[in-house]
Amino acid sequence: MALSNLSQVLIRNIDELACSRAVLVNFPVDHLHQEWLATHPECQLHYFTNNKLAAGQLAQLSSPQLSYSFAAFMQASPANPKPTYDLAVIAFPKSKAELAYSLAMLAPYLTDDARLLFVGENKGGIKSVAKLSQSYVSNCHKLDSARHCSLYVGQFIAGDYHFSLEEWFHYYPLTVNGVDLKIAALPGVFSQKNLDKGTQVLLENLPADYRGKILDFGCGAGVISAYIAKQFNNIEICALDISALAVASTQQTLAINNLIGDAIASDGLAEVSGKYDHIVTNPPFHQGLKTHYAATEQFLRQCPKYLAKSGTLTVVANSFLKYQPMIKEGFNMLSSHANIRGFTIYYAQKHGK
Repeated sequence: MALSNLSQVLIRNIDELACSRAVLVNFPVDHLHQEWLATHPECQLHYFTNNKLAAGQLAQLSSPQLSYSFAAFMQASPANPKPTYDLAVIAFPKSKAELAYSLAMLAPYLTDDARLLFVGENKGGIKSVAKLSQSYVSNCHKLDSARHCSLYVGQFIAGDYHFSLEEWFHYYPLTVNGVDLKIAALPGVFSQKNLDKGTQVLLENLPADYRGKILDFGCGAGVISAYIAKQFNNIEICALDISALAVASTQQTLAINNLIGDAIASDGLAEVSGKYDHIVTNPPFHQGLKTHYAATEQFLRQCPKYLAKSGTLTVVANSFLKYQPMIKEGFNMLSSHANIRGFTIYYAQKHGK
């Protein structure tokens, strides 16, 4: 497994990785740990991730000095009731709000003399890390630049820190087609501060009636799930997302609207079981067109086997994304509405075979 650019920058500064216990937050999964432990065999490494795909990759790594956890936020466990780390390595996130969230989550578990390393792509905003982290980190400065990435280091500001997930939800009201909802979203979650245009177009153009089991793929903050659960009777909702932050947000959105539904973390459709009558989705691609177009292509080809006989698929996408040929491989196209404020809605029914 090739080292990511972020890992290569760290390896260039291998002396900075000396520590007793390190936590790596949402860091790319590769063989960085092998290089790290070869130079610093005394270290214990813990990977924390909120990404289900990364969690699956971490489960394949094997080392007595390596552990990992997957969750919406870092938590103690019975086996390790008060984990403490003297080094934290943070992959600079795309959302600046998520950086603040990660620091607040980490702070209760850092030693008073802990150091923090931040590494990220230059085009991703890493240059602002000193300002963004100043509530928790002092003397934050750049150590190195390579592979179009930069590495920053800073000293933890010791304090009596406590983390509460509830304090990090952003709430906003939403009304679509006369349906009133309140949305809860954690930092870094799609539609975190307001309703995105694509989902609005989807909700305004849903079929007139839904019944049975419904799967919301790529649920984000749970907007689609909550709308369908409130608008239609005789339905069962299952929402899924690769992000634990999205799953927690959807669970909270459903709860504050007194709605019933399941929300699960899944890499694609890997955790889905059973058959559904309808799949509804605004599939993600915004973190990089090439990567996420491929993920959506895989989803479109796999989803027919999770649909009941004559089950339907409703998809919204930017009009420049040509999903129709892929949909036709497993579905009968019922109709499509193109260029609704730059988006296209696809309605399809599973082949009756």
